[in-house]
Amino acid sequence: MSIANGIKLCYIPPKMENYIYKTKPYHHQLDVLQRSWDKVNWAYFLEMGTGKSKVCIDNAAALFEQGKIDALIIIAPKGVYRNWVSIEIPAHMPDRINMEMCLWRSGANKSEKRALNNLLKPSHSLRVLVMNVESLSTGKGLRYLTAMLESSEALLAVDESTSIKSPKAARTKAIIKVANLARYRRILTGFPVTQSPMDLWSQCKFMDESLLGDCGSNFFQFQARYAVIRRQQFGAHSFNRVVGYQNLEELGVLLKNFSSRITKDECLDLPPKVYSVREVSLTPEQNRIYNELRDYALARLDDEEFMTAASVMTQLVRMQQVLSGHVKSDAGDISEIQDNRLGELMSCLAESAGKVIIWSRFRYDIKRIHAEIAKIYGTESVVTYFGDTTDDERGRAIDSFQNGSSRFFVSNPQTGGFGITLTAARTVIYFANSFDLATRMQSEDRAHRIGQSNTVNYIDLIAPKTIDERIVKALRSKMDIASMVMGEELKKWLT
Repeated sequence: MSIANGIKLCYIPPKMENYIYKTKPYHHQLDVLQRSWDKVNWAYFLEMGTGKSKVCIDNAAALFEQGKIDALIIIAPKGVYRNWVSIEIPAHMPDRINMEMCLWRSGANKSEKRALNNLLKPSHSLRVLVMNVESLSTGKGLRYLTAMLESSEALLAVDESTSIKSPKAARTKAIIKVANLARYRRILTGFPVTQSPMDLWSQCKFMDESLLGDCGSNFFQFQARYAVIRRQQFGAHSFNRVVGYQNLEELGVLLKNFSSRITKDECLDLPPKVYSVREVSLTPEQNRIYNELRDYALARLDDEEFMTAASVMTQLVRMQQVLSGHVKSDAGDISEIQDNRLGELMSCLAESAGKVIIWSRFRYDIKRIHAEIAKIYGTESVVTYFGDTTDDERGRAIDSFQNGSSRFFVSNPQTGGFGITLTAARTVIYFANSFDLATRMQSEDRAHRIGQSNTVNYIDLIAPKTIDERIVKALRSKMDIASMVMGEELKKWLT
């Protein structure tokens, strides 16, 4: 508020009335942009499928046309960041805006290095840099990002911002260190909290530590304010453990000052999700190996009284591998186990109408599922999308599934579950689930998002009275498994 000639004048933020969109925005996207576009810091907590990427691109385009920025820098996880260059920016950035765009690669060739060097020079075009967040753990990646920020007036956005939720992670420390070099900062995620409210601290500090008041500069102060901590003893070991949370209403009020939260239920007229399970019986060999692994894990718990989170998850993963039809040794060798799961999957496919996504966390599963589908339905009917898939192949796989002849999309949710659109699917099958809640929810919403007009059926393959049941129950109840299975809780999972 200011005073002119004795009259109080209220500041009215400029609006995007003169901005012309390339793709027509939904009402909720317009509302978010009008509230946020000229703010220095803003969090786009928009649920998957509601268009947070589009909002960020339009935000950057409007700021560029107003002369407020000359660069857009997108930081995203490895499985997502290339989609900004190949899909999102071409789809939503207005054609009238001239761009110079580079994708960061640590192993860049001479031509790519030349383009990256040129991106550091002043230009009348909008300079766009897309980097994977993992590269910030390296000196080379951090040095380039710093140089880019120092040579520009940039909007710096972190997509899937829970990738920087850990205060101790090198990439988190790196991006927080250079964040203040950006003129504008944005974070984008559908689920800012994947394990606990403590996930919020680093994401907010990236934008500005003052946003969280007195707790913004120190994680332990933040934890003390919003978490309930108890000292716990496990055998000879003791440590502080978060057992609950407090003052969350206060935290929510703070967040509303610099964030927009949109859920699909609030803004989209999407068809419903329908969930079901298909039971898979174990073969005698599977049953024997599974019980041996379970008994071994229980014995270790009884002997040691204390088990690290890493060792817990290792045991669960091995048991899950057995359930899906293979076992992997410590040396990395894989042995096939006779199973009924692949046969049950093929029965599901035969009964399903339209296109189908099949998710499995294991590379071995993806390869044998692909081989079986290709044998029955033909090689053109199926595409894969996982760590071994090249960038060019990934683009062709998505296009073939969305617009072409491929009926089946086989992928692991860690790679294909983020940042891509697979709305051609009417059925989604989980052959072997990830333990991570955010990954499960992200993978579900590849099909259930803007552009989907059909009911989407979600099918979990489970072996009764095994950890399969526990995993599916936890995920559908929106619980993160990694934070649950410790000590006595693990015994419940195994018995």
